[in-house]
Amino acid sequence: MSTSSSFLADNWYWIVAAVGSGGVLLWQQIQGAASSGVTPAAAVQLVNKEKAQLIDVCEPAEFAAGHAVGAKNVPLGQIGTAKGLPSNKKTPLVVVCATGMRAGKATAELKKLGYENVQPLAGGLKAWREANLPVEKA
Repeated sequence: MSTSSSFLADNWYWIVAAVGSGGVLLWQQIQGAASSGVTPAAAVQLVNKEKAQLIDVCEPAEFAAGHAVGAKNVPLGQIGTAKGLPSNKKTPLVVVCATGMRAGKATAELKKLGYENVQPLAGGLKAWREANLPVEKA
């Protein structure tokens, strides 16, 4: 009777800590699933079937050293200017960088600019190369 209510009252902080940490773990899982991006194979299908545009957000020197064939270089710092981006904001975009980290940030920026169908390439150019997909140098 009073033992269960006193247990809860005496240990409320442990209960709050457990619920809070569980919430944080759940949030990280949801964020991870949402931001993981498309695989290289799925990106190729988007390009071939839906005319998706590859947008490489690496710096110009990185882009010149090697990039996915057909990608347009729009460095992350220049995303806001929209130079080199398709004027049709419904065009599917696959955002590429070296490892996938900058692509996630660029994807968020592009969505803020009104692009409707934007996804980062999971694993970036590294994953593209590991999938034996074509790379060219500028």
